[in-house]
Amino acid sequence: MADMRWVYDLTIFLYAASVLFYFNDFLQSNPKANRLAFGLLSCVWVMQTVFFVSQALEKSYLPIVTMFETLFLYSWVLVTLSLVINYFFRIDLLVFFANVIGFAVLTLSMFLSDGSPVGPHATISDMVFIHITIAIFSYGAFAMSMILSGMYLLAQKMLKEKRWTPLLRRLPSLDKMELFAYRANMLGVPLLLLAVILGAIWAHLVLPNSFWWDTKVWTSLLVVALYSFSFYKQSTDAWHGRRVAWWNILSFAILMLNFLLADPYSQFHKWS
Repeated sequence: MADMRWVYDLTIFLYAASVLFYFNDFLQSNPKANRLAFGLLSCVWVMQTVFFVSQALEKSYLPIVTMFETLFLYSWVLVTLSLVINYFFRIDLLVFFANVIGFAVLTLSMFLSDGSPVGPHATISDMVFIHITIAIFSYGAFAMSMILSGMYLLAQKMLKEKRWTPLLRRLPSLDKMELFAYRANMLGVPLLLLAVILGAIWAHLVLPNSFWWDTKVWTSLLVVALYSFSFYKQSTDAWHGRRVAWWNILSFAILMLNFLLADPYSQFHKWS
């Protein structure tokens, strides 16, 4: 890692600059700052990809096993989704908020070691790599859903108070934000469910006797239940608007707590 550490450090520097330019655009509606932010974000994606590939070649396995690696992958997923959204939909505020999260995640990885998994390599099968990859992509989809829900609540509040500010004009319509959040959940729910199923199968093979007593199992099932229930209610037109938005925000908060805090208490996640 030492030879490529400069790529990682430069990535964080460029990412910080991109977020600052997006913040300037957020405050002043500055098109020039927005273009600079997008250009820097594109450079961040390239640098992250180079670092990820170099780590894969150096370690001879997909580097998504340790907490450092999963946080790095999550940041990369958020940057990738931001670039795709910016290209197809041009929702600048969604890109800004997504990269505030992405930068926070990448910064958090700085405080973690990039060591090898502490568990035996024999227990880290292809199923584990697929499980982690799918889970992280579902987290990316749910992050977009949460941000859109927050933007929905903000726009609704401003409309109710009749605050016709430039910020309100930059927000998409309420219907569009609700639709996009629903579509993000439509992507995230099956991915998360598949990831949990694969993880459960692998964990049952590794810990057949104590699998159901593991903290991670129950917290993961709770997250799946929360998102599945909300998705079902939206699909049947039973829930709309503020209720769905608040549920998405709550569910994402629990998802992040499960991701960041449940692992240390999990027997079969000790290797991460």
